[in-house]
Amino acid sequence: MRFLGYEVKTGMFSWLLHRITGVGITIFLFFHIWTQTQIYGGPEKFKAVMAFYKSPLIKISEILLMGAIIFHALNGLRIVIVDFAEGARYHKKLFWGAMAATAVLFIVGTWIVVSKTMLH
Repeated sequence: MRFLGYEVKTGMFSWLLHRITGVGITIFLFFHIWTQTQIYGGPEKFKAVMAFYKSPLIKISEILLMGAIIFHALNGLRIVIVDFAEGARYHKKLFWGAMAATAVLFIVGTWIVVSKTMLH
């Protein structure tokens, strides 16, 4: 597959996804820290922020964050195996294994989150 003139293969695709998920997780951490600082603004300010976080858009964002964290962790493990455990010759199989594990864990995690928090 070609994208912007580049031949996109599994190595480039995993590199790009790893960077995107890393940036997304970092952005979440900034928002999380900001939310925690709202405690110092008093109970009313903190309650207002927490009410905003109950919106459907935020709930969907939390599910996407879970997927990003799962992928980032499993792909990071794949990178360690490729770099330090002589896994370079298996990098494509390791990538697709990480993607399959991400999909399974994401589906199970989404089901748990939706059934425990959103359906009640």
